Amino acid sequence: MKRLLACAALAALACAAAAPAADSGSTDADARFHALYQQEWEWRLQQFPTLADSVGDHRYGDRLPDESAQNQQARLAYWDDVLRRLRAIDPKALSVDEQVNYAVYRAQIENLVADQRFRQYEMPFNSDSAFWSDLGFMPRDQKLDDAADYRAYIARLRAVPKYFDDEIANMRAGLARGFTVPRAVLGGRDVSIANVAELKHAEDSTFYAPFKKMPARIPAAEQAALRAAGAQAIREAVIPAYARLLRFFREDYVPRARKTLAAEALPDGKAYYRQQIREYTTLDLAPDAIHEIGLDEVARIHAEMLQTMREAGFTGTFPEFLAFLRSDPQFYARTPDELLMRAAWIAKRVDGQLGKFFGLLPRRRFDIEPVPADIAPFWTSGRGGPDTYWVNTYDLKSRPLYNLPALTLHESAPGHSLQIALAEEQHEQPAFRRYGYISAFGEGWALYSEDLGNEMGIYTTPYERFGQLTYAMWRACRLVVDTGVHHLGWTRERAIAYLRDNTALSEHEVETEVDRYISWPGQALSYKLGELKILELRRKAEAALGPKFDLRAFHDTVLSMGSVPLPLLEQRIDRFIADGGKPPAPACACAR
Repeated sequence: MKRLLACAALAALACAAAAPAADSGSTDADARFHALYQQEWEWRLQQFPTLADSVGDHRYGDRLPDESAQNQQARLAYWDDVLRRLRAIDPKALSVDEQVNYAVYRAQIENLVADQRFRQYEMPFNSDSAFWSDLGFMPRDQKLDDAADYRAYIARLRAVPKYFDDEIANMRAGLARGFTVPRAVLGGRDVSIANVAELKHAEDSTFYAPFKKMPARIPAAEQAALRAAGAQAIREAVIPAYARLLRFFREDYVPRARKTLAAEALPDGKAYYRQQIREYTTLDLAPDAIHEIGLDEVARIHAEMLQTMREAGFTGTFPEFLAFLRSDPQFYARTPDELLMRAAWIAKRVDGQLGKFFGLLPRRRFDIEPVPADIAPFWTSGRGGPDTYWVNTYDLKSRPLYNLPALTLHESAPGHSLQIALAEEQHEQPAFRRYGYISAFGEGWALYSEDLGNEMGIYTTPYERFGQLTYAMWRACRLVVDTGVHHLGWTRERAIAYLRDNTALSEHEVETEVDRYISWPGQALSYKLGELKILELRRKAEAALGPKFDLRAFHDTVLSMGSVPLPLLEQRIDRFIADGGKPPAPACACAR
C-alpha cells in the first residue's frame, strides 16, 4: 500500500518543487509569476462574486456569477492562457518559496482548465450540494453594514433570475449529451427548491433574514424603505426564479436524467473519472489500485472493530452489534438542543487538549449551529469551516451520539475549523493558497484528527471508540464504493449494502452517503488516501528522528503549508526530517 501511494505521486508536480534555486531571494521569474497569479486571482474574484464574499472581499456584492455558455468558453480561454504563461516560466528559476507556490498554483489551474474542458458546469449540482441551496448561505456571508451594502444585496437578489436561467440552459445542454446527475439519486432533491418556490410571504425566506435586524446607523425611514425593497425583490425575482427552476427540475431534468450510475459511463467517461481522481487525491492512482487499498483498509479496521465490540462486553455477532447500536435509545439525543450541547461539550474538551499537541493555534474561533432545515435532509451529519461547525439535527434517530466525538474532531478542531483558520492566517502566502482547499490534504488532515482523538483522550467509552472506528471504516469503504460504482459497475443497492454491512452508520446516513458518492465522482477518495499519506509521513519522521521527534513540531509543520498536494507535503516533511525536526518559524498572527 505504501509503495502504491509513494509511486503514484504526480511526477510533474513533484519535479516542479524538487530542485531548489541557488538562493531564496527574489528573481525575475518570481516577478513574472507573481504578476500572473495576482492578475488571475483578481479576475477570479470578479468571475465568482460569492467566492469574493467568502474571503472578505465585498466589492462585488451586487452581482452573481455569469454562468452563461458564452462566459464558460471565455473562462476556458482565459485559464488556457494562464496555463500557457505558466508553462513559459521555468520553475527552477524561481526562489524556493515561489517554487512551492508554483507547484500548488499550476495544479490548481490545471484542474480548473480540466473542469471547463469536460464542461463540468453542465452538471452544476450533486445530491449533496447545489447552486440553489448554496445561495441560502449568501445572506450570512455578505457584508451588510450600511445602506449601500443593503442596496447591493437587493441588486444581487434581483440577479437571481438570470443566474438561474443560465444554469438551466447549462443543464439542458448536459441533458442533450447525457452529462447529468444519475436519475437514481434525484428523488426528493426538489424539496430544497420547493422550500423557496412555494413561499407565500417574502418575509419568511432566509433571504430576508438580514432585514429583520438592521444596523442602528441606518435611519429608521431608510430601514423601512430597504425592507420594502428587499421583500419586493424576493417576491418578484427570487421566488419566481425558484419556481421556474422547480418546474424544470421536475418536468424536464428528472425524467431525462441518465439511468446509468458510473462516471465512466458519461461522455469521455474514463478520462473524466481519472481527472476526478487526480483532482481530489492529487495522486495518479488507477481505480483498480484504489479499490485494492480500500479492501485492505476495510479488513484491517474490521479486526479492530471486533476487538472493540468485545471490549464493550457484547457477546453477539457483528451484525447484531450494529443492530444494537442503531436501535438502542441510549445512543441517541432526544432533542436538537441535546445534540448541539453534546457537540459543544466535546468541542470544549478538545479545546483543553490542543496546546499539548499543537504549538500554533489560530486566533479565529468557530461557533456551533444546526444545519439549515431546507438542506438538512440530504446533508452530511456535520460540516466545518473556520467560522462554523454545522451539526445536522434532522432525523435525530440517524445521528448516533457514539459518532459525535469523531465528527466533532473532524469538522471543528483539530480538523477543518483549525486547519482552515490557520491557512487563512498565513498572511505571507498568496491568496490562492490561503483560501484554496485541496481535498486530499484538508479531508486527509480531518480524518487524521479523528484518530488523533485517541491520543488526546477524547473517546471515553468503547462505544465512542467504535464510533471512531466506524468513521474510519466509512472512509475506507468509500475507496471501495466510489471505484466500485464509477469503474466496476456496481449498482446503488450493492453500494448501500456494502456500507451498511461494514459500518454503524444509520440507514439514512448510508443512503445519503452513497447517493453523494454516485453524484460526486472521486471526492470520496480524498479522505482515506490523504490520511494514509499523513500517517505514513508521521511514521517516517518518528523512525528517522527517534527521540528528537516532537509531535507538536510535526503537526505545526504539516499545517504551516496550508492546503497543498500530497507530493509537496511529503517534500516538506523530508525537509523537516533533514532539519532535525525543528518546527517552522511562526509566520502568522497565531498563539504559541
